[in-house]
Amino acid sequence: MKKLAFGIDIGGINTAFGLVDEKGDLYAESVISTKAYPFLKDYKTYVKDLCEAMKVLIDSVNFDFELIGIGIGAPNANYYKGTIETPANLWKFSDEDTDRSDERRIFHFADDVREYFPDTPVFVTNDANAATIGEMVYGNAKGMKDFIMITLGTGVGSGFVANGQLIYGHDGFAGEFGHVIVERNGRECGCGRRGCLEAYASAVGIKRTAFELMATMNVPSALRDIPFNNLDSAMLSTAAKKGDPIALEAFRITGEKLGHALADAVTITSPEAIFLFGGLAKAGTLISDPVKWYMEENMLFAFKDKVKVLPSGLQSKNAAILGASALVWQNA
Repeated sequence: MKKLAFGIDIGGINTAFGLVDEKGDLYAESVISTKAYPFLKDYKTYVKDLCEAMKVLIDSVNFDFELIGIGIGAPNANYYKGTIETPANLWKFSDEDTDRSDERRIFHFADDVREYFPDTPVFVTNDANAATIGEMVYGNAKGMKDFIMITLGTGVGSGFVANGQLIYGHDGFAGEFGHVIVERNGRECGCGRRGCLEAYASAVGIKRTAFELMATMNVPSALRDIPFNNLDSAMLSTAAKKGDPIALEAFRITGEKLGHALADAVTITSPEAIFLFGGLAKAGTLISDPVKWYMEENMLFAFKDKVKVLPSGLQSKNAAILGASALVWQNA
């Protein structure tokens, strides 16, 4: 009998999920809104509606199969505990919540899903770690035992693999590379600190860089007519490919920040390769070339010209589902 695993990606806007086999072939997929359940009081209803939608998807598959597990990628997820802890954009307190004694908001997500799938193993990890495992199982890191995955989206996520094992740390939260300080007392980050890599090398970070450049450079640029909230990394990439000087400089600066930080990371884990994944990584050589150049410029001599900077093999609309499902196959 065919064996399939559920992959679930919980985002701030939507939750995507699908049934995937061990080769990474997607047999069925669906989505529900996450933002429709914004508050703490909505959490249990969200889990119920998600699990019911998963069962509807199972019924839509026109052949018999064995569901061998459920893999879930989510912000602030703890692999060891199966929890989602203090997610910034999920299930917040509402004005009606007078009891806020547990400010951490710890959700026992794996246990709650098991109530609806009692005979199915459930695994939870953060979204960047899910992408890392997906790269190892389905992507360009097959056969690699030491590599780093960098996810460049709204934020900067990462996964570190050493000797074939994802590094979770003692508490399940290792690998927060987006929150290493690259500019002391620099830009305010969403985490509350200043100067984090995420504030510079994310899709939001490169937008901030572009607007700073427009304030300090007099060169003409098509970007000047685009409001901040309307600008995205795809527009910056398109402008850079047309030779827009602001966009090109924004990519150079972003690559410089990320390259410098990666040169330091290499000294710790000595990876064979670094994979770039996510919306900003879709800019291709516009981002990878400066990253590689500045990384090598700042690399300790023992590591020079040894570490490849490569695109992810999961750059598709289903990448998050595949990454989450890979959790199951890794533990099968």
